[in-house]
Parts: sequence; structure tokens; C-alpha cells
Amino acid sequence: MTHFEIELEKLKTVIEKIGILAQNQVGESVKALLSETAVEGKEVKKTEHKIDKLDIKIDEICQSIFALQQPVASDLRFIMSAMQISNEIERIGDLAISIIKKAKNTKDKHELISRFQVAELAKEVEKITIKTNECFLTRDESTIGEIFVLSKSIKNKTDDAIHNIVGEMKTNSKAVVSGTNLVIVLKHLERISEHCTNIAENVFFMINAKIIKHEKL
Repeated sequence: MTHFEIELEKLKTVIEKIGILAQNQVGESVKALLSETAVEGKEVKKTEHKIDKLDIKIDEICQSIFALQQPVASDLRFIMSAMQISNEIERIGDLAISIIKKAKNTKDKHELISRFQVAELAKEVEKITIKTNECFLTRDESTIGEIFVLSKSIKNKTDDAIHNIVGEMKTNSKAVVSGTNLVIVLKHLERISEHCTNIAENVFFMINAKIIKHEKL
């Protein structure tokens, strides 16, 4: 392998690592949201630092390749996409941390969660992060399509759940604090889904040299 090929392979490996770490963060955030007991989050903090370090490493590898090599079109697409994907993954990790913090401070959340199908929504967000890592690894366009479908489902379920929770808060003052925190968590889950679709769009660009927006499909 040439030095250039080694650097590209290294870049791919680091993105795989950071993607799995973010996927685990989302899994922990869903666990914290649905758990009856508070989740400590010490391991989550350690993982956050690992994600930050890998994000910096990705930038360094990309800068090194640009400075020392002359990548052809397909490699250039991969490098450009890698930088975008890294940013999206870092945001997913940050949102997962925010969900864990909110979940710890949301009392009496389980009645609202069970009444408004929040668990089903959270599991779909967990699923879309797994699918997103899969689509980067396999470059499978059918998986990209599945991500877009899941994203639409998550958007619809988020809108419905927030509408119902706000309605509950209007008639039940005791639900206001928990309901407000839960609405914020739901918006965070929706944003994780949006970052996943952004990654899928970048993978599509990497494969086909075409920019797409999932809303138009």
C-alpha cells in the first residue's frame, strides 16, 4: 500500500470508531430516558472525550492528505464527506449527553413516556444510528433509503408526542415540569435523527457524486 492509501484507510477506520462510540452514546441516552433509576453517566463522559479526540484526529488526517497528496475525484469526495460526517457524529454525541442530563432531572416522566409512545420513538432513534454506521461501512444505497424512511417516521412520532404532551400540560399543572423536559429530550432525539440523515446524504454523495436531500425523495 502507498502512504496515501494507508492514510485513507486510517481515515476510514477512525470514522468507524467514532461512529460506534456515538452509537453507544445514543444507546446509553435511550437507557437513561427509559430507566426507572438514574444513570450515572461516568462512562458516557469518558466516551465524549474519546469522540472529541477522534474528531480532531480526523481533521488532522484530512489536512495531512490535502497538504501532501493530490487526491483524485473519488478520493476527494471521500475526504470531503469524512470531514462532514465527523462533525455530524460529534453533534450526535453531544445531543446524547444532553438527553442523559435531562433524563436525570425529569421526575415522574414514566407516565408520560408510556402514555405517548416515547419508548417506541427512542428505540427508532437508536435503530437509525445503527443503520447510519452500517451505511458508511457497506456503502449500501438501500440502507440509505431505510434511514430516510426511519427519519420520516421519527419526525412524525416526535410531532405527535410533543403535541400530546403539550396538551397534557395544559390540563394538568403537575405535568408541566416533566413535560417540558421531556419535550426538550424529544427534540434532541429528532435532531439525532436529522444528523443521521445528513450522514446518509454524505455517503450517497461519496458513492454517486450527487448531492441529495432526503426530504425530496
